[in-house]
Amino acid sequence: MKISIGSDHAGFEYKEAIISHLKKAGHEVIDYGTNSSESTDYPIFIIPAAEAVVRNESERAIVIGGSGNGEAIAANKVKGIRCSVCWSHETAELGRRHNNANALSIGQRMIPLELALEIVDIWLATPFDGGRHARRIAELDCYEAGGSHAEMLAVLDRKQNL
Repeated sequence: MKISIGSDHAGFEYKEAIISHLKKAGHEVIDYGTNSSESTDYPIFIIPAAEAVVRNESERAIVIGGSGNGEAIAANKVKGIRCSVCWSHETAELGRRHNNANALSIGQRMIPLELALEIVDIWLATPFDGGRHARRIAELDCYEAGGSHAEMLAVLDRKQNL
């Protein structure tokens, strides 16, 4: 799988470890930086990693910071991205199964590296369940495309009547 990755200074060490882990597993990685633990602003590195997914230059994105929250917010500003902050095996699995997350955010200051690597593996291996969850993604896509709340509800009505 081709994976784009980006971090700020607070996620740099995990980014480097995750890149190594992914390459050993046979994945191709596009590294959007940062390239050191020197203080920097996360949007500069996170947004391009997320945009790569939308442009079909990578299949998924992984973003890392101190808590992972700012990075998820930045990634989710990119239309077409569904980035989930994961801190456990269960959040990684559910982010994929229920939310079809195409981006993963991890907080380096929140969890041990071993757990972060396990989360990456689970998140990459877990398929999207579809079904009722696909309807919810369609509602989000409708709203993100500029649809109103009423239009979003119409998507729900159409899906339930099928």
